[in-house]
Amino acid sequence: MPETAPWEYTLYIPNDVRAVTVSRRTLRLILTMHGLVTLADTAELLASELVGNAVRHTKGPAALRVRWSGGVLRIGAWDANPEPPEPPRDLAMLGEAEEGRGLAMVRACADLWGWQPLTRNGSRGKYVWCDLVAA
Repeated sequence: MPETAPWEYTLYIPNDVRAVTVSRRTLRLILTMHGLVTLADTAELLASELVGNAVRHTKGPAALRVRWSGGVLRIGAWDANPEPPEPPRDLAMLGEAEEGRGLAMVRACADLWGWQPLTRNGSRGKYVWCDLVAA
């Protein structure tokens, strides 16, 4: 049974492609410990895309934030690049493309997604997030 009390975790990650795997495995552990393992597969996919974009398209550090509140799991990635993310393309139109599917997959799998500019410790950046509503 999932917990009803709100909680939040933040994992600060270096600009390293291995951070995607570390983030995905950490997220699965968090969800398992909070009784939300049914959301884990989709949540891992979404976190992989968000963290992967943060690591791939920026040169600085990043962070994965996971929050549970009111039956909604919010997964977000902060990075140091203040530029907005590329708008997601239509997933059906991407076919066999090897790149450019990340936010299209987020849009297709999440109940809601968005982004916002952020300032953290004097540095500018952005926060890209998505929500999964527990059924």
